[in-house]
Amino acid sequence: MLQVDDHRLVREAMRGVLATHPEITVIGALSGIEELTAFKRGTPDVVLMDYMLQDGTGAQATRLAKARWPRTRVVMVTSMSGDETILETVQAGADGYLTKDRAMDDVIAAVLAAHAGELLLPPEVLGGMVRRLAADQAEPPLAAALTPRELEVLRHLARGTSTRGVADAMGVSPETVRTHVQAVRRKLGAQSKLQAVTIGLKRGLIDPPRGGEPDR
Repeated sequence: MLQVDDHRLVREAMRGVLATHPEITVIGALSGIEELTAFKRGTPDVVLMDYMLQDGTGAQATRLAKARWPRTRVVMVTSMSGDETILETVQAGADGYLTKDRAMDDVIAAVLAAHAGELLLPPEVLGGMVRRLAADQAEPPLAAALTPRELEVLRHLARGTSTRGVADAMGVSPETVRTHVQAVRRKLGAQSKLQAVTIGLKRGLIDPPRGGEPDR
């Protein structure tokens, strides 16, 4: 994984903890967009991205990372929690969002979940974004209509259900769920699960999730 944060103390502290986890290898800790552009030491599976960088925003850096490494998962880790920031992050292609008041165990869990392809945004936060989404510019036409099974998968994603949880609920394999997710993203023109959910909410394809714990 790769870190992008303009605070050296935060970078070093997080890197020190993350590097002790047996399933996580930290390949770099960068301060901003310029260093991200110049980074050549491998392709990260996951990027932990701060929103406020010394030479831009995490949303700008996320677009750069996604253009360069389409399969890389980006998790925004920031002290900012407003709907505008979250929405900008989602539209940039981020796969998840965490605030900096979370414990390091939560950050580690987020890295592992992002690597597994899970959506990382609490259902109550998604619900709070609906009003803001409604005021945004209209989305382009769908590439094709979502099937009933694809809509069911999208509803589960909006509730924060894990891939295994969706598979169990639908009586299919995790690989089948991943195939449905790929189809949903393609039809909605979404770069991530998170963006697919927000587009689905905005289009009225699914209802806003209720607050509470995500399904597992």
